[in-house]
Amino acid sequence: MGTPVLIAQVVIALSVMFVWVVRLPNVELEFREYSLPDVVRNLVGAAKISAAALLLAGLWYPGLVFPAAAVMTFFMICAQYFHFKVRHPASKYVASFVLLLLSLYVAVSSRGSLA
Repeated sequence: MGTPVLIAQVVIALSVMFVWVVRLPNVELEFREYSLPDVVRNLVGAAKISAAALLLAGLWYPGLVFPAAAVMTFFMICAQYFHFKVRHPASKYVASFVLLLLSLYVAVSSRGSLA
């Protein structure tokens, strides 16, 4: 995989970890807006942080990248759905949309490196 894909992996991973650790109060507020229970928020957070860690591990073990990027793509599609469902302004969609595009790019680019 080329340097742009590796950069995208790191950007996705660090962004997700930042949001789910440093900005957790914002995440808690959004999940309340979505009317989702705390257990769902916690499971989503654990899955996203795990996928982010796998994207970083994928720098050394490329076989981990596709499944992690595919999971992240799924979660970013879900984020878009929930932002739309509660009628957030477009500015709230931007970050998850960019991460969706990056995750899709990484997933498509890494399909051939499943080993």
